[in-house]
Amino acid sequence: MRARIYRPAKTAMQSGTAKTKAWVLEFAPESAREIDPLMGWTSSDDTQAQVRLRFDSKAAAQAYARAKGIEATVIEPQTRKPVIRAGGYGENFATHRRTVWTH
Repeated sequence: MRARIYRPAKTAMQSGTAKTKAWVLEFAPESAREIDPLMGWTSSDDTQAQVRLRFDSKAAAQAYARAKGIEATVIEPQTRKPVIRAGGYGENFATHRRTVWTH
């Protein structure tokens, strides 16, 4: 079995970094998906592709993979600079603002 260990990125719908602290072990698909001729649904007989295990640290995920004999590839996350303004979001609506509020 092959798997990848990664830390998920934030979704486009959130501005914070919630749910991005845990590490995920996700199995690679063993077989290709097939189209059901009757209904047209996409299906697969590979149940491991549905499994996602979450760990608190990268070391815990790697230890689990070693203990279970899983060949795992670690994908390091890309770091980003936090966007923190001095006044925060409330500064947009401050009454003592000297400049015009624009986007």
